[in-house]
Amino acid sequence: MKKLKLKVTVDRPIGYTDKFGNVYPLNYGFVEGVIGGDGEEQDVYILSREISEPLETFEGELIAIITRKDDVEEKWIVAPPTEHFSVEEMKGKVHFIEQYFDSEIELIE
Repeated sequence: MKKLKLKVTVDRPIGYTDKFGNVYPLNYGFVEGVIGGDGEEQDVYILSREISEPLETFEGELIAIITRKDDVEEKWIVAPPTEHFSVEEMKGKVHFIEQYFDSEIELIE
């Protein structure tokens, strides 16, 4: 799979606290019109070293897919085309939620 350019609508910006008390240290949202395994629009983590403020929308490249072995959906990771992350960096940035799942990260080359 090649890196897709995606527009993400952010519904959980940096600082958002969910109903379980998880505080989002990054922007998180969805790709409109793409349906994920849970029947809802595809969820996306937005990674960037340079973006530290809450966003409403973001355009970037799909750099990885998180497969959850114990859930019905995947999560996508999107980043600016100028930034690169190792799998370990990605794991660290999404740990705040992925710690609750048996998941693995597949890089998109």
